Amino acid sequence: MSRKKDNEVVDVTDLKAWIPKLAGMRIIVVGDVILDEYLTGRAMRMSREAPIPVLEFESRRLIGGGAANPAANIVTLGGAALQVGVVGVDGEADALRQTLAARGIDVRGLIADAERPTTVKTRLMAQMGLRFPQQVARLDKLSREPIRAEIERQLCAFIEAEIEGVNALLFSDYDGGVITKSLIEAVRGLGAGRWLTADAQGQFDKYAGFDVIKCNADDARAYLRRDLRTDVDFAGAAHDLCAALHLGQGMVITRGGDGATVCLPDGAVYQCPTPAITDVYDTVGAGDTSIAVLTQALAAGASLVEAAMLANIASGIVVRRVGNYAPTPEELAAAIPA
Repeated sequence: MSRKKDNEVVDVTDLKAWIPKLAGMRIIVVGDVILDEYLTGRAMRMSREAPIPVLEFESRRLIGGGAANPAANIVTLGGAALQVGVVGVDGEADALRQTLAARGIDVRGLIADAERPTTVKTRLMAQMGLRFPQQVARLDKLSREPIRAEIERQLCAFIEAEIEGVNALLFSDYDGGVITKSLIEAVRGLGAGRWLTADAQGQFDKYAGFDVIKCNADDARAYLRRDLRTDVDFAGAAHDLCAALHLGQGMVITRGGDGATVCLPDGAVYQCPTPAITDVYDTVGAGDTSIAVLTQALAAGASLVEAAMLANIASGIVVRRVGNYAPTPEELAAAIPA
């Protein structure tokens, strides 16, 4: 596992040198895969039946969401992503496999379970003459039941068969029942000597002992049960989380426009700024991009501070789009301040 020491000051312009090194990183992404369906229609009038707009259908778009979004980001930046998760035995599973395969994601690790549905999030979008359509409703189809032991064994068997040559294992937790404590422990043993990262989304205790955990500000507040507002507040929070969870390389708390706070195991804390962004359209997917770039950069040999700064910049590109979006190497390089 390649590791680089963190410095007191990181020159932002030096981050460009890491972008070509992201290519070739092979990462297993474990977690709750989702088929994101966007149904867009033009708002023509108000309904006589309820105070809602009547939309006339214009388009349908399918995107890989949940744990599939970090995988898409990894592939777009030149890496190889092996998707490990659970789908149902239904048409949505076929659509999800096709959607991910079209992005270049290895879908052999998607295990079918006839006893649960493929998770689908359907968003109804209204086109009203603005730059982007606006979401007016969302309907989710899912199961939150923990996966069965047999399915868990199949997931572990796939990971064990593919672990050779893998640089990192990324866990993307959407509380959909796939990432059980027993699965984590089994994979932890298989992944020895490789980066273990997690986008915990509030499920912190499951990932104790990992190399790096990333969470957002709200999840940190909820877990620690205290208000967090200032840099000092977040520095203390990152330090407490890093220590309590016995993290091998550090804790990262993302804070939207305020950047990210990073704490290393030795107690050193860094505030990583994010570029100024004036045109935020949608924050969906920004966290997925963050953990993907963070993991990929660490696997390539970057320090945690460098990786966090690069992840901040990549997430800043995503919030300028509607829905999940994976920045290209060219876009990432162009977004780094000169």
